[in-house]
Amino acid sequence: MTHGQSMVVMTMPSGKAGGAVEKRRIVLLGATGYTGQRVLRELLARGEKPTLAGRSRTRMLALTDTFEAELPVFEVDATSASDFARLLEPTDVVLSTVGPFTHVGMVPVTAAARAGAHYFDSAGEGPFARRVRDELDSVAAARGATLVPSFGYDYVPGNLAGALALDTAGERARHVEIGYFITRSGHGDELLYRTTLRDSYTLTTAGTRQTLVAAAAEDGFAYRPARRGQPPRLIDERAAKRVRTFRYAGVKRSAMTVPGTEHLGLPAVFPQLESVEVGLGWLGRWTRPIQIAATLQAPLLRSAKVRAALVRWSERLPGSRREPDLDGRSLVIAVARDGQGRPLVTTTLTGPDPYEMTGSLLAWGAVQAAAPDAVLKPGAHGPVAAFGLDTLRLGAAEAGVHEVHEVSARGR
Repeated sequence: MTHGQSMVVMTMPSGKAGGAVEKRRIVLLGATGYTGQRVLRELLARGEKPTLAGRSRTRMLALTDTFEAELPVFEVDATSASDFARLLEPTDVVLSTVGPFTHVGMVPVTAAARAGAHYFDSAGEGPFARRVRDELDSVAAARGATLVPSFGYDYVPGNLAGALALDTAGERARHVEIGYFITRSGHGDELLYRTTLRDSYTLTTAGTRQTLVAAAAEDGFAYRPARRGQPPRLIDERAAKRVRTFRYAGVKRSAMTVPGTEHLGLPAVFPQLESVEVGLGWLGRWTRPIQIAATLQAPLLRSAKVRAALVRWSERLPGSRREPDLDGRSLVIAVARDGQGRPLVTTTLTGPDPYEMTGSLLAWGAVQAAAPDAVLKPGAHGPVAAFGLDTLRLGAAEAGVHEVHEVSARGR
């Protein structure tokens, strides 16, 4: 078929005798975006030929020309349940990079759950992942689908670092704190690099900044006892309510608390946990002032009109067409603590920039889920529960995410 033809091209997974699937079809939603192109590049490098799904057939076909790949395309509206009902089959693996997920993400993941298809996405919004779990866990489990939202830089390395720290600490571990940071290569030891406010702009896309603003305007959550003496559970809590400090390799880093999938996934694997905290440390020395400003503005954000205006403002921020600098690196620190809050184990992971990591992780997850012998836990889960700690650790290593020890870091 030539690119000039108008007929939609689709591929269906091949099957073995008796109806067993030889290999699942991979459907990539949002391939024309910045993150989507990273995912597509990784899939092609692995020899995959994903079906591209999106609203612009012209742009998708142009993308296949750019990558010199003959790929099926399918026009869909991300908000149309009927479009996805026609597209998806129980033997599919769906990858979505279309956001903000809080606003446009539920239709694709709901369609995947109802179809019985496995699903992964690049969402950075914890409330979206919570909604997926609350509304679609039982649907997906009944249909044999596995849903793993936020399967990228947000929030795979934090889940992995937290699980590694907790696994090493053992039953004494009752609390875990996880911090996400960005650093730069080419500026000396990246573990010693102190992030600046400018880095949070130059190392991110406009879409990421819009997502952060939108997430700040939404209600968040945390995992801890609601009151002293009560069992731990997920409780409502706004983003940036607290600032946590992480010390590693002689460097002190601050992070504002945010709702992540660690709150949802780690207690399911480590039921002894009494609290889970996740912090975003992209703002460097501006973390505390911005957290205070967020606290003062919190009453205003209770207004739906104010929240909507804030999101519209974020869409008009300068640099909307600017791509991130290429020297970004990722740093994630997890600290497991005992019942008295004393540190037991610190696990630190380093890796490529958040977008490269996300592309690699999503491609790895899709290939794993598409394999004929894939065994995933049905339902909506965090990445550790979905794949298992050992398998996830190997997948993260393929994406360039590795553990680094403080002694070796100082001695480099």
